[in-house]
Amino acid sequence: MNEYEKRAMDELIAWQKKIKKSSSLFGSLAKRVQTRINRIIPEKIHAAFTLAIKQMTRAVIFGSGFTTAQPLVEGSLEEREIKVSQRIKFYKNTAATEGAITGAGGILLGLADFPIWLTLKMKMLHEIASLYGYDVKAYQERIFILHVFQLTFSSQAHRKKILSTVESWDIEEVNLPNDMNKFDWRTFQLEYRDYIDLAKLLQLVPGIGAPIGAYVNHRLTKKLGVTAMNAYRLRWKQQKRITS
Repeated sequence: MNEYEKRAMDELIAWQKKIKKSSSLFGSLAKRVQTRINRIIPEKIHAAFTLAIKQMTRAVIFGSGFTTAQPLVEGSLEEREIKVSQRIKFYKNTAATEGAITGAGGILLGLADFPIWLTLKMKMLHEIASLYGYDVKAYQERIFILHVFQLTFSSQAHRKKILSTVESWDIEEVNLPNDMNKFDWRTFQLEYRDYIDLAKLLQLVPGIGAPIGAYVNHRLTKKLGVTAMNAYRLRWKQQKRITS
């Protein structure tokens, strides 16, 4: 293991510890409030949200793969992550510009931000997976991308659960159901919606929508990129353990 790999593994360990920490008091209270709100919302509304996010995410995750370059076959971890960092920079700047434009356009354009930003985030994850050498046309890799997404946009408790799955992905992927419909879309949409609700609501406020949209999209896209890097470092670590 060279110096870069050692540093990357140190960053990975610190990232894992951060996720495994207990939820903050504010985070726990916010989650309880959001859970109560979700109980009040009629089941028909939840079902509609779940279906909309499921269909939108499926369309994006299956569509983006066909425009992604072939998996990078050769390259050290450092060489791969230099390219990954460049793509994260590109996407967080693109997302910030998109957020500013839609945030400045009022409610109608603000609502358009959701599918556009979702597409950008999923496209970035596809490119990152490819740079780490994984074929995103494979069903298992697309499910892994959904796990990376949840690792970023979920409550602390749910992130712990997803991290446990990712940490043993070499075992978990063997037992994945072949039916995409069996994926837990309900939890996926609730966690995602609860995580970004406040930030995205502020983006709809006239006068501050543009700077809020730019800031939120930039910050959260960067966070998604960092999460993806560490998730694939876990895969790299697993592969090294298998081959050593």
